[in-house]
Amino acid sequence: MCGIYGSTIQYGDEIIKAKLNVIQFRGPDFSSFERNEDIILGHNRLAILDLDARSNQPFSYQHLKIVFNGEIYNYQDIKRVLQNKGYQFKTTSDTEVICASYLEYGNKCIEHFNGMFSFIIYDSQNKKLFGARDRFGKKPFYYYHKLKDFEFASQPSQLSIGQNFTTDQLAVSEYLIWGYVPEPKSIFSEVKKLPAAHCLSFDLNTGDLKIEKYWDLDYNWDRKFTGTYSDAQGELKELLTDSVRIRMISDVPLGVFLSGGVDSSLIAALSSQQTSHIKTFSIKFNEKGFDESAYAQQVANHIKSDHHTIECNYNEGIDLIKNFSTFYDEPFADSSAIPSMLLAKYTRQHVTVALSGDGGDEGFVGYSRYKWMKDSSLLFRLPQFTRKVLAFFVSLSPNYRHKLIAMGISIKDIETLYLRMNGGMENSWLLEPNLAVNSEFSSILFNKNKPLVERLADFDVKTYLNEDINTKVDRASMAFSLESRAPLMDYRVMEFARSLPSSFKYGSDHNQKRILKDLLYEYVPKEIFQRPKAGFAIPLEKWFRHELKEYVLDNLSMDELKTIPGINVKRTDEIIKEHMSGSWNRSTQIWKLLVLKQWMNRQTVNESYSTCRNVAI
Repeated sequence: MCGIYGSTIQYGDEIIKAKLNVIQFRGPDFSSFERNEDIILGHNRLAILDLDARSNQPFSYQHLKIVFNGEIYNYQDIKRVLQNKGYQFKTTSDTEVICASYLEYGNKCIEHFNGMFSFIIYDSQNKKLFGARDRFGKKPFYYYHKLKDFEFASQPSQLSIGQNFTTDQLAVSEYLIWGYVPEPKSIFSEVKKLPAAHCLSFDLNTGDLKIEKYWDLDYNWDRKFTGTYSDAQGELKELLTDSVRIRMISDVPLGVFLSGGVDSSLIAALSSQQTSHIKTFSIKFNEKGFDESAYAQQVANHIKSDHHTIECNYNEGIDLIKNFSTFYDEPFADSSAIPSMLLAKYTRQHVTVALSGDGGDEGFVGYSRYKWMKDSSLLFRLPQFTRKVLAFFVSLSPNYRHKLIAMGISIKDIETLYLRMNGGMENSWLLEPNLAVNSEFSSILFNKNKPLVERLADFDVKTYLNEDINTKVDRASMAFSLESRAPLMDYRVMEFARSLPSSFKYGSDHNQKRILKDLLYEYVPKEIFQRPKAGFAIPLEKWFRHELKEYVLDNLSMDELKTIPGINVKRTDEIIKEHMSGSWNRSTQIWKLLVLKQWMNRQTVNESYSTCRNVAI
């Protein structure tokens, strides 16, 4: 787990050092860069495998050089195959295996990798760059391309140093809807994200850039699994056991995030089967309704893990809120990033790698909103006119939740309702509330030939999992130099989940994640999990009205709001007042605004770099 950088622009050394220093937290163990007539390559290393200096990067292998962020979990299997073909290795790292795989398989090498990764290989013989991003977008990859200028990095702040980039106003508008900037856009007009499951080739002679998809889930409703439920459970157990096993390969201490929910408890239980001593970590909130640490402790007691409960310190949480854009250097509004960062901060004091339960809800239809949508679909059998009449009477209630329900039931179809639920049901504070999404993703959501809950989960894999969950976890963990690994996001597990009949995942009586739960109950008593599903959140609604009220009003005063693009200033001021009065919970909108304003303020401070391109060596 590291930070990567490279450029065909021959910046001076001081600029290169600044570009690496700005993300030093991603790789504090070693930082270096190399340059030649073609390219500058830089790397910040968090040493996980082969801690020896021989595996520092940029790494050379024959006529190749590589900078790599992430892990190839099956590198030992690939290495054995390559050794049988005559390849020799001088390290025990996965970095070297990527290079040898590229020599053997060319651009097809990524089809052999099971992992999370962003990398660039410089091929000096063929005067080309080859790079890729993992299948679900766990590791970030940003790039700038203009003619023969090509620059790439782990985070956009690196690219902005020495450049005069402009803010993409459409990206800002999309951020205000979704809470993140959807790929391939970035917050800068000149910078793009390499989409998940895509690779690129750049010709150093001509400046031609080619980007192509190398993998995708099968979203057709043509289920391939024909065995019994018991057969499926056995196969899933085998897959997940192996997924956990290969993610426990590490030369540094390793633990497991344990929230007490189904997904993390299953990963912790399977991890405990691999070793006699596993450390687990959970976070405790003092506010009622936000704390599940007691359930995590019960699971830990049962699997006999060395458990650590981290109490969410209010002052630390506030400090992270006020410095949020230091680590999330593109506007990002999932507030659960704050407890994620606190968890990572204290986990890092004990281990360098932590396994998580991320991916289970999308893979196995687990979010509560899927149940709500399934229930709501019955109402949507009524004509829209009838629903609008019903909505009118519901809207007369003074309760804001009832008003939101009224808005929802008057929408033309259930799929558009889901978009509105994710992008903001009430967007009167935005100038152009455009809910348009990538046409490929939209076709998945609106595919009426497939069960609704399956379509919702498929859509979330493409959007929420990639853009929100993985961004959140990457930045939160790397802020404290901690590597996070997600066994449920193993592409084999996700492909298997997509092959299963819907009833194996969403059983009778709204039994969500049915097959995951039944597998978990082989290791942990069912009684621990007989409770409503909880999220991973902080009490922003309360904090914004009390502890953080002055902070909100100072940063989102009428004068400050006038500097924020894409919003109706008068209406936005009104919704802030609605929140403070207690008549409406506007914490989501306020958080989006605070994050965007903080990012804008930071850009103003960083403008001093924009005049420092300094191409002289």
